[in-house]
Amino acid sequence: MSAGGTAATHLALVASFERATGHTVVTDAISNGVGPASISNRVRRGEPVDVVLLARDILDELVAEGRVVASSRVDLAQSSIGMAVRKGAPKPDISSVDALKRALLQARSIAYSPQVSGIYLTTELFPRLGIAEQMMKKGTRVDVGRVGTVVARGDAELGFQQISELLEVPGVDLVGPLPPGAQRVTLFSAGIVAGTRHPEAAQALIEHLRSPLGLDTMVKNGLEPVVNQPR
Repeated sequence: MSAGGTAATHLALVASFERATGHTVVTDAISNGVGPASISNRVRRGEPVDVVLLARDILDELVAEGRVVASSRVDLAQSSIGMAVRKGAPKPDISSVDALKRALLQARSIAYSPQVSGIYLTTELFPRLGIAEQMMKKGTRVDVGRVGTVVARGDAELGFQQISELLEVPGVDLVGPLPPGAQRVTLFSAGIVAGTRHPEAAQALIEHLRSPLGLDTMVKNGLEPVVNQPR
């Protein structure tokens, strides 16, 4: 199961992993989900899963609960929040915090994720910029599917999500990352679920994610690999 931020990288590496190891990968989630459908709650319910790729703070909760093996936890990559517009639409200036605030106030509508990026925007960044009320009126939380898809079909003028998730959606143009002073970088990590029936295969998958091919795939999908730890 993979959170959305690492999903594109994981899916791109499945075929090479299967060829190299002979293992078959069944991908059961490509988004963290919300509420009872979230990956963490599915793990808590005991659904059969071998490996989870999640934001580090969420994974740490599962480790603390004994649901993910602590010694298996490995940091994979850092992910920044980006802004997207519909393909071909004008790209607003977001080179500074003030420019970002102007772009937000001028936009007719915005869309954001229910996950870490959207939570940060609505509970921290917008209030800090003093525009929480305006953004609530024009904002849409995308609980199902990609924020980029909502932007691509014209249902929102601006979309905010992890860059790695925006890049995989056709029909949108990435404006860029949020500027320094407004950015929130998320660390994504992998771990083996306690009680898995396939610990060796699970470990092999994590190693493949952190192989040279895996690191290159992360970069291509808008992630910044974490490489300063032993493999």
